Amino acid sequence: MELLCKTIVFFLFVSLSFGIDWEFAQNFIAVAGPLTSELVNRLHLQDQALPKEDGCPAVSEGHGALCQQGLAALELPQYFSRLREIGVTHYKVFLPWARIHPTGDARKPDEAQVQCYEELLRMLVAADLRPVVVLHHQCVPGAVAAQATGGKATAFADLFLQYAEFSFRVFGDLVSMWLTFSDLPEVLKSLPYEDTQHQAQALAAAHERAYTTYHEKYSLAGGKLSIALGAGHVLDRSSLELLSVSLQDSVDFLSLNLQYYCGNETDFYKKLSEFQNVWKDTQILIFSLKFLDCDSVEENPSIPVAAVFTAISKDKTLIIGTDVNELLDFSPRILSKANALREDQDAVPTSRSSYQTVWEMFAKETELERDSFLQDVFPSGFLWGTSTGAFNIEGAWAEDGKGESIWDQFGHTGHVYMNQTADVACDSYYKTSYDVYLLRGLQPQLYKFSLSWPRILPAGTTKTINSKGVDYYNQLINRLLESNIEPMVTLFHWDLPQALQVLGGWQNDSIIDAFVNYADFCFATFGDRIKFWVTFHEPWVISYAGYGTGEHPPGITDPGVASYKVAHTILKAHATVWHLYNNKYRSQQQGKVGLVLNSDWAEPKTPTNSEDVRASERYLQFMLGWFAHPVFVNGDYPDILKAQIQETNQQCSTTVAQLPVFTEEEKSWVNGTADFFGLSHYTSRLVSAVTDETCTASYESIGRFSVHVDPSWPQAASSWIHVVPWGLRRLLKFVSQEYTGTKIPIYIAGNGVPTEDTGDLINDTLRVSYFRRYINEALKAVKQDNVDVRSYIARSLVDGFEGPVGYRLKFGLHHVNFEDSNRPRTPKASAFFYSSVIENNGFPSKVSDTSSTPVVFHQPVPSKLPYLPASEVPSKAKIVWKKFSSQTNFERDMYLYGTFPEDFMWGVSSSAYQIEGGWDADGKGPSIWDNFTHVSGNIKNDDTGDIACDSYNKVEEDIYLLRALGVKNYRFSLSWPRIFPNGRNSSVNSHGVDHYNRLIDKLVANNIAPVVTLYHWDLPQALQDAGGWENSELIDLFDSFADFCFQTFGDRVKFWITFNEPQVIAWASYGTGEFPPNIKEPGSAPYRVAHILLKAHARVYHTYDDKYRASQGGVIALCPNIDWVEPQTPSNPRDIEAADRYLQFLVGWFTHPILKNGDYPDVMKWKVGNRSELQNLPSSRLPAFTAEEREYIRGTADVFCFNTYTSMIITHATTQLRPFSYEYDQEVATKVDSSWPSSGLSNHRAVAWGMRRLLNWIKEEYGNPPIYVLENGVGLKTTSEVDDNSRIFYYKTYIDEALKAYKLDGVNLKGYNAWSLMDSFEWLNGYELRFGLHQVDFDNPNRPRTPKRSAVYYAEIIHNNGIPLLEEDQFLYGEFPKNFVWSVATAAYQIEGGWRADGKGLSIWDKYAHTPLKISNGDTGDVACDSYHKIEEDVEMLKSLKVSHYRFSISWSRVLPDGTISHINEKGLNYYERLLDALLAANIMPQVTLYHWDLPQALQNVGGWENDTIVQRFKEYAELLFQRLGDKVKFWITLNEPYNTAYLGYGVGTAAPGVSVRPGRAPYVVGHNLIKAHAEAWHLYNETYRAKQGGVISITINSDWAEPRNPHKQEDIDAAKQYLQFLLGWFAHPIFKNGDYNEVMKRRIWERSLAQGLSQSRLPEFTESEKQRIKGTYDYFGLNHYTTVLAYKINYPAGILSYDSDRGVASVTDRSWLGSGSLWLKVTPFGFRKILRWIKEEYNNPPIYVTENGISERGAADLNDPWRTHYYWSYINEALKAVVLDGVDLRGYTAWTLMDNFEWAVGFDERFGLFHVNFTDPSLPRRPKASARYYSQIINCNGFPDPTTGPHPCLEAEPEVTPTDTAPGVADSVHFLGLDLTSQSAELALYVLFALSVVGALGLVLSAFRCRKTPKSSHKPPQMELSQM
Repeated sequence: MELLCKTIVFFLFVSLSFGIDWEFAQNFIAVAGPLTSELVNRLHLQDQALPKEDGCPAVSEGHGALCQQGLAALELPQYFSRLREIGVTHYKVFLPWARIHPTGDARKPDEAQVQCYEELLRMLVAADLRPVVVLHHQCVPGAVAAQATGGKATAFADLFLQYAEFSFRVFGDLVSMWLTFSDLPEVLKSLPYEDTQHQAQALAAAHERAYTTYHEKYSLAGGKLSIALGAGHVLDRSSLELLSVSLQDSVDFLSLNLQYYCGNETDFYKKLSEFQNVWKDTQILIFSLKFLDCDSVEENPSIPVAAVFTAISKDKTLIIGTDVNELLDFSPRILSKANALREDQDAVPTSRSSYQTVWEMFAKETELERDSFLQDVFPSGFLWGTSTGAFNIEGAWAEDGKGESIWDQFGHTGHVYMNQTADVACDSYYKTSYDVYLLRGLQPQLYKFSLSWPRILPAGTTKTINSKGVDYYNQLINRLLESNIEPMVTLFHWDLPQALQVLGGWQNDSIIDAFVNYADFCFATFGDRIKFWVTFHEPWVISYAGYGTGEHPPGITDPGVASYKVAHTILKAHATVWHLYNNKYRSQQQGKVGLVLNSDWAEPKTPTNSEDVRASERYLQFMLGWFAHPVFVNGDYPDILKAQIQETNQQCSTTVAQLPVFTEEEKSWVNGTADFFGLSHYTSRLVSAVTDETCTASYESIGRFSVHVDPSWPQAASSWIHVVPWGLRRLLKFVSQEYTGTKIPIYIAGNGVPTEDTGDLINDTLRVSYFRRYINEALKAVKQDNVDVRSYIARSLVDGFEGPVGYRLKFGLHHVNFEDSNRPRTPKASAFFYSSVIENNGFPSKVSDTSSTPVVFHQPVPSKLPYLPASEVPSKAKIVWKKFSSQTNFERDMYLYGTFPEDFMWGVSSSAYQIEGGWDADGKGPSIWDNFTHVSGNIKNDDTGDIACDSYNKVEEDIYLLRALGVKNYRFSLSWPRIFPNGRNSSVNSHGVDHYNRLIDKLVANNIAPVVTLYHWDLPQALQDAGGWENSELIDLFDSFADFCFQTFGDRVKFWITFNEPQVIAWASYGTGEFPPNIKEPGSAPYRVAHILLKAHARVYHTYDDKYRASQGGVIALCPNIDWVEPQTPSNPRDIEAADRYLQFLVGWFTHPILKNGDYPDVMKWKVGNRSELQNLPSSRLPAFTAEEREYIRGTADVFCFNTYTSMIITHATTQLRPFSYEYDQEVATKVDSSWPSSGLSNHRAVAWGMRRLLNWIKEEYGNPPIYVLENGVGLKTTSEVDDNSRIFYYKTYIDEALKAYKLDGVNLKGYNAWSLMDSFEWLNGYELRFGLHQVDFDNPNRPRTPKRSAVYYAEIIHNNGIPLLEEDQFLYGEFPKNFVWSVATAAYQIEGGWRADGKGLSIWDKYAHTPLKISNGDTGDVACDSYHKIEEDVEMLKSLKVSHYRFSISWSRVLPDGTISHINEKGLNYYERLLDALLAANIMPQVTLYHWDLPQALQNVGGWENDTIVQRFKEYAELLFQRLGDKVKFWITLNEPYNTAYLGYGVGTAAPGVSVRPGRAPYVVGHNLIKAHAEAWHLYNETYRAKQGGVISITINSDWAEPRNPHKQEDIDAAKQYLQFLLGWFAHPIFKNGDYNEVMKRRIWERSLAQGLSQSRLPEFTESEKQRIKGTYDYFGLNHYTTVLAYKINYPAGILSYDSDRGVASVTDRSWLGSGSLWLKVTPFGFRKILRWIKEEYNNPPIYVTENGISERGAADLNDPWRTHYYWSYINEALKAVVLDGVDLRGYTAWTLMDNFEWAVGFDERFGLFHVNFTDPSLPRRPKASARYYSQIINCNGFPDPTTGPHPCLEAEPEVTPTDTAPGVADSVHFLGLDLTSQSAELALYVLFALSVVGALGLVLSAFRCRKTPKSSHKPPQMELSQM
């Protein structure tokens, strides 16, 4: 009690007697300690005194030896608690260096001592005393002194730093105030240095290094460090001065040891003032305060105390606290003195609540004071973030196995505004890369998102884990960490699994276990990467809105009971999860677990009304305290809450509210279960007390308060949010006062404001203002109120689904257009504002204009390029055409996977006139483009660049995009007239200079290298008026401009371009006159201009070289434009010369003088000179350089830069002599191939392979210099499409060709820049043509920028540094199961011929093929391969392949000429019997297809498959074959590809019978009958023949795999699914699932039928009995598969009746996919594995036989078919992956086809065969292709043997069978990759080619075996055994 009295006096005395306000007193540090010897004795620790050691005097502090026996039995906790109760806030702890590190080695601590001090510190923290830890007190340990003696000068500092780092690391989570040294005289005296200056220097160095290290590595939470100086210390003056000076910048506050002499107050003031003058604005802590000569203190203690606190309160001192040790020993008489002093004061409550304290603290603020803006920054390490919630943004509500949530059901039952749902939301489940892209632009340190419980655990329990949901979050987390963004993960953000809600949800206590198991799984799965966990987000909302008002799901309205029960359950669930983490995961994962509580601030409606004040406090306790008090205070609900509920219940006749009760054990369990306090805050309320006693169960009536708002508060779009920024500061202070104190950090985890979905959705000034003011209030709380706020998280990253209001309210920093299925995201003004706040860490009083950040990005190393001789005519670079022009398409288009070198410069480009706008802003002069565009008719739509993208005013926005892209460089141009308005250095425009300085500084600060173009076509008009580039004066003027730029920007710019595309300047501006200045002199002006441009370039280069290179170290070049040209006839030397000549005229015009001999190419001089002579001119129109000029120009480039977009075909041409023209001088003609993909420019075709050839040409022509592609891209004529698929194809293929040039050809490629950063002004095309990676809305004055899909794609390329091979695409070695079936297939009509032989009847294909214009070239199957007469030859081919099976079909009309069993053609049957016998004799098992499209024409004459009688006809036909052939056939296929019969035959009519008049009905009727016919045949065999014959029977269904065109778009994903269901599912679903069509088809066709006015669906219905008969009619799944498509949704008009319009899906293919001889067939092996896995998952893993798979070719016959070998190699390997990795029950594989044959409508044009058939030879000889040998080898090896197991006999080459005939055009010597090889060698060479695209290619392995070299080890996949059926 005595101590208590003393301290009450102390604080009352301070706060009242001396005018120090309450807030100051609240934050004032009152520091006691350390444990003195006297106190040790008093606490019965007499034996624990610290002994003398190392010659040091005994330390007075007793706790140095406390750790000898441990602390458990001591009375310290009670002592510390008493100190806290009486007002002490901090406590000194002196760490004993000698005890902790007895040897002086930080690596060998005394663990017992460490543990003891950690326990001591925890005791202090538990008592709410903040430790003030002194690292070292008094003399240096002997072990340390010994090591420092005689060592290097920094020895002591090194040792101390090791000790300090150890202490920071071990104790840092408990300590926020450190002192390095105290008692400096003792420390200095004990240092092993004689010189006092040396001692002081060593001490200062040790302190400074500890300070620096602490703040760099350990003070992220805002800790502070100091050193104790003393006014009374016996230090010599020089040492004191040295320390004072050297320590100025290495203390966070100054610690002083002071003495106060009673009666000499002036001396005390003076010393304090002296220190403050020296240390200026540094805060001071009086660390030690001794009262001397104060004999009368006991009698009159107020005198010295008053003196001290008078000093503290003086304006000039910044004292933050004082030592109170001696005050604690004053007499109790101080109490009476204090009471006397406050007699005239207003009475102060003896006990104020936290709310009253905080409210009173701010109550007297004036409005001006309250709303003042603080210019300051947050502490270092402050975390900035943004947030989302799973159900708000993810969408994909039922995708990939996700379970239903309560929000899904809530939306689907119509409870949301306009019946909106979160089914798609922002589509973030598929847009991880899009969201991370935005985050990179925003640059937060934290991203708070939630996990969807039902996405991970669909039923809410760990019995079912959804791996795809887990994969999604793993991907998101990994991508965040790769982007240096810390994930903050919420376990529960309201979206409870519906399966748990059915069981009672949060009202059922069993949910605690479910939640804990869910959390356990998440900690175990993601916790290695997550350091911030939130258990519950805003549990008040769950309880209040979900179970109280019912506004949220589950929609329960029970505020008096259910809501309190739910809160109770949630609190226990939270606590249990916290303990789970604490006990099981914390030590390993080192994360933090907390929860996020939402709260308004409550302000009394009538401040003078004490009842309103109390009501306001109740409001806060009912909202915040409900959850915070149990967790952060005492494990129980607030007393106010409990008392109020009890009072309300007592006043009412019935129980209004039931607040559950925690047991004592539960209280202990819940208390303290948070590592941080997450706070969500949006608005404030005025609260008044309610006097009317009502007994309704509502929060307001129970709490007896009423809620209001001040009408002056601005209202947001939501009625519940008013903008009251100052409420945040008060709430933070309240949270700190009531809950967290100094122990628990506060994370502002949710703050934001919604806007409406109308009006200006981008320029959200309301949100900008909101963030600015609210963040500033948080800053005040940190800086002025000492609240420990560690983070601010803005809500939200993107607009999302906002619960009951759907999409009406927009919280996002990025606008999401929910009307667009792409869900494009556009940064709003608030995003750019918030990004700048993050960048500045708050609101600094002055933002630096120039960056001091060092330029650390990769830069080209300046080095002189070698001088090169003049080019020959044609140049030696012609070798490029010889090398590449003979490539096959397969060789040319093979995709290469790999990466570029680490220092590769990825970038993006723009130019000033195209993006800047501000055409006359801030003193800018007009350019020639300004004048040109202002003349009507010059530009499409009369567009101008006056505003363009407004980049002059949007530097922040552009930097945001560049950051998001992740580029290493940004190429932009300087506007000459913006810097020199009249073009001359006499008119410098400082505003223009400032603009570029700001841009460059921002780039450098973000580690983006500026690549700066000096001239990109926008000449100052003033200089054009003086003659423009025809005036040689411009050489000097351009040099003057460049000189200024080098001088002004060159310290940060290391890459300069003089001229962009000088050929365009010369030709388009002065030749054709299309560009300004519109001079049309095509024969001479271009040459004159180019001459001046070259000399100007050289002048500028020399200026840089002479004046700036040495100090700036940059590189400089010019940047020509180059199209690649391919000779029309590569074998024609004149066309080769024409191609070379074209390039010399285009690029050599400028690069030849610069990089070679200082002069134009000889071919150019000759051509222009000769033509000038023929034109009777006295001299050449091409100017000549003097010898001096040539020498001056030569070598004026450090690197080779160029722009490229397209390619052309070229041939030599004799051109006209007049008019004179640069174009005619070249004597060439150009054109494009119409098959090349087009773009928005007619002459810009996407010809990716031209890139590789062009790079090789530069390499050969210019000696392989460092090469930079500075522009490459494609323009599209679209204004709104952000899903720019064709641009992605362009980059995907062009960048890959660049990769080939680098990896395969050794081209010295250093960088690649995409054109362009954003849509911009595209010269003559205005804004009609779009090249941008970001869409710009030019109709919106804000010019919003929206990332296109191509931007996200390009960012991925940059992130991956190229195009690495995905893990799932890597080659797998292994074998197929034993007894795996290897087969090859044919079909009767395609090979048999004999169309009228031996009584065969006509088939529909006989008739169709004889119908004019139906078949290519009028081909027919009349003879085909004549297999009807060549059984022996066909079987020999099969034997050579080593197949185990042969699949063929039976011609229905050959066996039953009229299709019925009324007439059986025995000769036809005999053919098949002979074939079967021959096969069985060769041990080849037959696989027989009953129907492969060749219906008897007689049956077609009565309706064919549209007539349901055909079901019976087919059954009869099948029975005949079962009877006659069944003893020899054990594998039956009823129907081949019924889809093609129905769709091609009866829908579009491109196959027999060619019916196309009922495309919306006939295909479905036909499909219906095909399914029933199959079912009848299956039942017939199953019931009658299976037992006796023992075979299997099923159907073969064909299907492509469908990928979404945009895999990040739900609509395209749905389209891909729809595509599969309409194709494969049409027939598979009835047979392999439920006997009926799939729901997708039924719903789509039904809806469209109704819309077309029909009363029923056009899709026929099965009866129930038919469904039962169809269901399960399979023994295996027969699959024909060839290729993959990219699917996307397409909307057909409702009136169109067709299968295609019903399906509503269109498809494209990826340009990077290899082609084939068929337009529809692209090589996509990955799709094969995916479709096999899909069949497994969709149809319950049936046995699968692939019954067709292969590739076609066209053109001249070639036995060397590497494309087919590659196809089988890659596709069969994907099948192996499906078996081994995916568990697909694949039983067999069939290649299509045995031999070239009649390929339906394309006749013999397309050839799929493993054997070549020469159709021009009547004997139709068959010869094996290389692929046949390769397929045979795969069969022989049963897959791909693992090379690590040694040589495999199956790989040994076998002697080839000598062919009986030679096919025309085929030789044993084949041309492959430019070499003449044998076919066997070519096959081996092919394997080498594969090695370039897939890791560990088989060809290399084969070579290794042949050489008997030991292969490197690789993992062998496990084999799988499959049982026979």
